[in-house]
Amino acid sequence: MAKAAVFLDRDDTLIENIPYLGDPSQVRLLPGAAEACQRLRQAGFPLLVVSNQSGVGRGLISKDQVRAVDQKMEILLGGSGTITRYYHCYAAPGDPYDERRKPSPAMLQEGARDFGLDLARCVLVGNRLSDIQAGIRAGCSSVLLDLHVPPQEKSGAVREASFVAKDWTSAADWILRKTKT
Repeated sequence: MAKAAVFLDRDDTLIENIPYLGDPSQVRLLPGAAEACQRLRQAGFPLLVVSNQSGVGRGLISKDQVRAVDQKMEILLGGSGTITRYYHCYAAPGDPYDERRKPSPAMLQEGARDFGLDLARCVLVGNRLSDIQAGIRAGCSSVLLDLHVPPQEKSGAVREASFVAKDWTSAADWILRKTKT
């Protein structure tokens, strides 16, 4: 039987969003993110970050800076190995090579191939309508983390999400009830 995993958006889901963040010293976890990730890892879920990082395609930050931010975030989440793998789309919106950019399910599908996942048993956690849509298009359940949802996207994201979590604790509780590894 193929296994389940949890796909995680990065900015305004795991860490505070600073546009085009390239400085690891500015990484700040959102409340409850570390504890929730540790609970999910202890339950046996691979944690796969799927993140649009258009600052690279726009020439504002480098891939090395994205990796440095990811490394700092992972340390704050509990140390090396907390995140199983990172999938990024570096293209700017409208770039002819942006087929991986959420709401495309491409990064989730790549993760499924890499880890032998059953996407119907997986969950995506994000704060944007494009996150929720990527999860749906991949065949996953989608949790809207209602901490920093852009106001213009909120009604659509709430309507389309499998579950709306008021915080990381309720998101992890729902995932652990719904999905068994």
